[in-house]
Amino acid sequence: MRSSKHHARRARGLFGALLTCLAALAALFATTSPAQAATTICEQYGSTTVQGRYVVQNNRWGTSETQCVSVGDSGFTVTQADGSVATNGAPKSYPSIFNGCHYTNCSPGTNLPAQLSTISSAPTSISYGYVSDAVYDAAYDIWLDPTARKDGVNRTEIMVWFNKVGPVQPVGSQVGTATVAGRQWQVWSGNNGSNDVLSFVAPSAISSWSFDVMDFVRQAVSRGLAQNTWYLTSIQAGFEPWQNGAGLAVTSFSSSVNTGGGSGDPGNPGGGPAACRVTYGTNVWQGGFTADVTVANTGSAQVDGWKLAFALPSGQQITSAWGATVSPSSGSVTASNLAYNGRLAPGGQTSFGFQGTYGGTFAKPAGFTLNGTACTIA
Repeated sequence: MRSSKHHARRARGLFGALLTCLAALAALFATTSPAQAATTICEQYGSTTVQGRYVVQNNRWGTSETQCVSVGDSGFTVTQADGSVATNGAPKSYPSIFNGCHYTNCSPGTNLPAQLSTISSAPTSISYGYVSDAVYDAAYDIWLDPTARKDGVNRTEIMVWFNKVGPVQPVGSQVGTATVAGRQWQVWSGNNGSNDVLSFVAPSAISSWSFDVMDFVRQAVSRGLAQNTWYLTSIQAGFEPWQNGAGLAVTSFSSSVNTGGGSGDPGNPGGGPAACRVTYGTNVWQGGFTADVTVANTGSAQVDGWKLAFALPSGQQITSAWGATVSPSSGSVTASNLAYNGRLAPGGQTSFGFQGTYGGTFAKPAGFTLNGTACTIA
């Protein structure tokens, strides 16, 4: 009898120990659930890191109403965006993801700020998710300053508007149009009272795109809004909502900055302004043609990495290319160097070609720009 009672007490002891373990596990899960909930940010200037290299920020700077973002490994989604502000003024926030430094908050491992003259390229990609029941713009921000500034407001802000919904417009006024990185843009320029703003507005919504940030930086330099001695401090992608905004999302983002190019213009490490000449030879038959293009560096600066932008006349479409990567296949296109022909010494040249189709009367492109600089046509 004593033996059976002993075993019973032992069994009850083991059962009690099991209950204690289960309670401890329950407590553990209870303590870890707030960390999972921390992926939703509602604090006004709350932020977190993703992929160990980017920062997602709520950045609700223009309203006291609640705004929350849900953060995942590849981006974020605005889950709550209360209130609205007048559409003829500043937006209510800028929920965004960035590489670089923003008000002393620097992304892990970033090499920004970096002097423009040392940057050979800054490849990036972005994918957006849009909604229709809000007033907003989808803005890609590029910040430049005369110093390697990690805090406060920078001198020049470049905004690339991938989309806009509602009666909103960039700071300043429209000063023209431009082909940048192979796309056509409305160009706006102005000052918001704190910094200069140069904006590029897409004529229709762009949901995803890969490009070189330096193509837009060169535009700012050529327009006198930055200098090659200035610094790129951050690269950001997000939204400026005026009304509502729940459901807006950055579904993917990548950004890197390649430095070590040397002194001179961004993309022209030899120094001095770019200068170029284009020879455009064609062989045309009914409905089709080939084009042989020669790009000559007529300046005193070496060009390391080139992009030749031009507009194909209406009705023309590229079917294949060699010696360069050419995209898109029609409209405003950009030819980019391959690995073996990216360097153009002063007086040097390179060639590429493509085949295409056309309708109506055949015509040649009216103009060419090399890394943002207009070329002469031979």
